[in-house]
Amino acid sequence: MSYVILGRAIKNEHLALGTLLTAIGGGIIMSRGGSKSEAPQTTQQAKASIPIKGSSNEEEEFIRKFVEEAEKESNH
Repeated sequence: MSYVILGRAIKNEHLALGTLLTAIGGGIIMSRGGSKSEAPQTTQQAKASIPIKGSSNEEEEFIRKFVEEAEKESNH
């Protein structure tokens, strides 16, 4: 028995082999592993990398003080 796909007769065994090879090939490709990413940042590195920008110096100081107080409360 065969199926007509895009105007051509395709045998069942070819469809079965194509399905198996696609599934196995996809599994192999997916299991190869990705690139090794860098170790996650420490909290100190993350804090240093995020700039605090306010519309004025007073606002920046307020934000810094607020963050410091929040960190002190979370450490308890």
